[in-house]
Amino acid sequence: MRLDRRAFTGGLVAALAAPRAQAAGTVQDAAGRSVALPDRVARVFPAGPPAAILLYTLAPELLLGWPRANRAEECAFMLPDICARPEVGRLTGRGNTANLESVLALKPDLIFDVGSTAPTFASLAARVQEQTGIPYALLDGRFEMIPSTYRLLGKLTQRDAEPLAGYAEQTLAKVQTRVNRIPENERPRVYYARGPRGLETGLGGSINVETIEHLGAHNVAGERRGGLTVVSVEQVLLWNPEVIVTIDRDFAANVRSDPLWREVSAVRSGRVHLSPKLPFGWVDFPPSVNRLIGLWWLAQIFYPDRFKEDIRAITRDFYARFYHVTPSDADLDRVLAGRG
Repeated sequence: MRLDRRAFTGGLVAALAAPRAQAAGTVQDAAGRSVALPDRVARVFPAGPPAAILLYTLAPELLLGWPRANRAEECAFMLPDICARPEVGRLTGRGNTANLESVLALKPDLIFDVGSTAPTFASLAARVQEQTGIPYALLDGRFEMIPSTYRLLGKLTQRDAEPLAGYAEQTLAKVQTRVNRIPENERPRVYYARGPRGLETGLGGSINVETIEHLGAHNVAGERRGGLTVVSVEQVLLWNPEVIVTIDRDFAANVRSDPLWREVSAVRSGRVHLSPKLPFGWVDFPPSVNRLIGLWWLAQIFYPDRFKEDIRAITRDFYARFYHVTPSDADLDRVLAGRG
């Protein structure tokens, strides 16, 4: 593994050496709120995992810590000193573990979250900002909004986000152009299996299945709109998906020998695919910019005759640009095998 420290060390030196500037003024966040920024942003608290990943990719030196401590196998694919920064908890999402006192003790210049910009989250942001006096910005977490979300984070942190925003924009456009040419009858029925029994999945429009739906595949659970839900094996049999994508290694290892699943089309044809997840998941887990590389991987699964790019080369380039490391061939083998 080769570390690409140019972006990291350059940003760190700039952050430490830059003189105090004029007040940065206000920036409008994705919820339409005016966020007043300090003259210099050097310490940033991510409110949840998607925000932590987004900040790490753009300006790792600003990251105060992680919502949860990273594992050693994850740190193998990130800058070690940044990956080892402490667990600081989270303010939003499942199992929020940070309280305002602990956040204040870290003395952040900015708090931001990536995800929903609905009134509930806007209200939380306003309340935390009022109680702490720390600017709190909301960024849109939808997959299609990644380019504009990068540009907004660039404004908030006074960093140049255009290289990553442009890469995301070009990726989305290139893939979408090709998908638009695919006839309806060539678009597979797909089931996204989460959990050791494979019975948690994403309903239509769920942030967890955005990339699957972005590729024009038919999410078999998509007739009903919502988030994550638990279903029965009987329901999966009725849906009879042609492709199953999973993030659970135990489920992927056992589903082919499970008599309850063997009549499912995807199991019979051997089209059960374990998603890579180092250092972050390629489908969701969490749903952040890590899904960009997963878009290529899914496209090759769904449409192997139409997406013939070298996934190893794309992965190596993506990890260098976004995670600041260049994986070796052995590293790529490990990632693409879904180990971790």
